[in-house]
Amino acid sequence: MVMGKTKEYVPGSFRDPCGFLFYRNNIIYRQVNNTYRENYDHLISSGLYDKLVRSKLLIPHEEVNIKAPEAEKSYKVIKPEPILFISYPYEWCFSQLKDAALTTLKIQKMAMDFGMTLKDCSAYNIQFKDGKAILIDTLSFEKYIEGQSWVAYRQACQHFLAPLALMSYKDVRLSQLFRIYIDGVPLDLASLLLPVSTRFNASLLSHIHLHARSQKHFADKKIKIDSHKMSRFAFLSLIDNLESIIRKMKWRAAGTEWADYYKDINYSAEAFENKKEIVSSMLEETDTNILWDLGANDGLFSRIASSRGIYTISFDVDNAAVEKNYLRSIKNNETHILPLLVDLINPSPAIGWENKERLSLIERGPADTVFALALIHHLAISNNLPFYKIADFFSSICKWLIIEFVPKDDSQVQRLLSTRKDIFPCYTKQNFEYEFCQYFNIKRIEKIKDSRRTLYLMQKKGT
Repeated sequence: MVMGKTKEYVPGSFRDPCGFLFYRNNIIYRQVNNTYRENYDHLISSGLYDKLVRSKLLIPHEEVNIKAPEAEKSYKVIKPEPILFISYPYEWCFSQLKDAALTTLKIQKMAMDFGMTLKDCSAYNIQFKDGKAILIDTLSFEKYIEGQSWVAYRQACQHFLAPLALMSYKDVRLSQLFRIYIDGVPLDLASLLLPVSTRFNASLLSHIHLHARSQKHFADKKIKIDSHKMSRFAFLSLIDNLESIIRKMKWRAAGTEWADYYKDINYSAEAFENKKEIVSSMLEETDTNILWDLGANDGLFSRIASSRGIYTISFDVDNAAVEKNYLRSIKNNETHILPLLVDLINPSPAIGWENKERLSLIERGPADTVFALALIHHLAISNNLPFYKIADFFSSICKWLIIEFVPKDDSQVQRLLSTRKDIFPCYTKQNFEYEFCQYFNIKRIEKIKDSRRTLYLMQKKGT
């Protein structure tokens, strides 16, 4: 069986010669290859695995007795605890990437106490489980050899330090460079884009600007940059310095249209409360374990679902809104909500080798239920999407849909039309219902009190 030639293999798990992920009967497993035997045994026997799992820093697993896909290479097969939704760094807000970085460095420091080090420092090895960053790659560790330098140093700078510096010192939207550079932001590019003032920061000068220069200097030479000897003290000092500069980085989530969205809505207090009541009661009529809230802003309506134990992905296009949502989830220790940054007009595509390493947003669905609240007018009027295209898209990502129709005479729609010509004769409630009925059965219609808006509960046809 050849890697990448069967659906059994996870497409993004082929680069590591130590093992790979695969599916069997819709359950995920990891084959540990013989080449990783010594490191795996040390991870388990040293107590590092138990310490990391107890600290909720590493995904737990159990060893299972099933036939491995490549039995001739296999040492063990393990069954990791599943992650309900896989997200990617370009979908994270600033604080999520910062927490992922600090979690990785914390793991590295703990590993040194057990005679191990991280050989990988990819942001893609981190996911969010129960509201917290966690390492999901069990094979990221190798035995530490006295005097060796940190083989994952360059990757740590490209996946964490450089993008965080760009987001903090330049523009938070530069996190989207991850969609172009799958192995992190090139240091020479980060050095070019960062303000001159960052050269007066000793840590950024060393880890980004001089690091980029040394990469360029050694690019066409046989000598490896990281081949020099490094004492244990210097190794730990490097980790401490990276941790210190990352911990100090900040980005303030303010000053955008959507960050303060609920301060500028046209609902009365009665209408707003009635909307929450209707959404809550409609949700009760669905069979929902996983919910996507599209255009969630700071997650107010997402929490109607997550507070009931429904795993809720809270999507928004605005960095500030997602940042506020995430910080609130951390402050309240919420375990069933995952705020993410996604532009529905240009959702996360499939990228990487053969366009398969990182899955598109749609490929990571469908959800049981989707919230599309105060969203339809932005899709249809701001972005010229006809109702049939919107309905088709929603039918591909959910079984149940709770959607709000905002009529043309609503003040928010009028606001959108104030700066452009009204070319939307088909933007009517009648046409909305007609087009959505091609894909969904309407189960319930509720007018929001003291408002022109209407909420619909729909079920995808054939489900």
